[in-house]
Amino acid sequence: MALFFDQDWFDAELARTGASRADVARLLSLTPQQVEELWKDQRELTARDVALLGRFLNHPARVISERAGVSTPVPQEKTAAEATLDGLHERIDRLEAQVTHLLAEIDRLKASKAG
Repeated sequence: MALFFDQDWFDAELARTGASRADVARLLSLTPQQVEELWKDQRELTARDVALLGRFLNHPARVISERAGVSTPVPQEKTAAEATLDGLHERIDRLEAQVTHLLAEIDRLKASKAG
């Protein structure tokens, strides 16, 4: 497990997907300054943040938490209602990640047409 936020790895993964730190800010509902705090290891990702970034970057949450220098809680046995709710949250998280990617692509296309 990393003891610190691996800026280089996260920047490389963002570059690989064509995303930016601004996309991360939108995805996690953070300000750009708060994302900078993550990158500087002055703010810790929440379990939800880890899950969202995992889907966004197409990596298991375990990899994200290791690269961010955090550990996610061990899952507990869930009731059927909790499991259903978790499934809905996961679907929403995937949709949010897709919307973030689409917005970034729209911005890129607008910039290329303007330039």
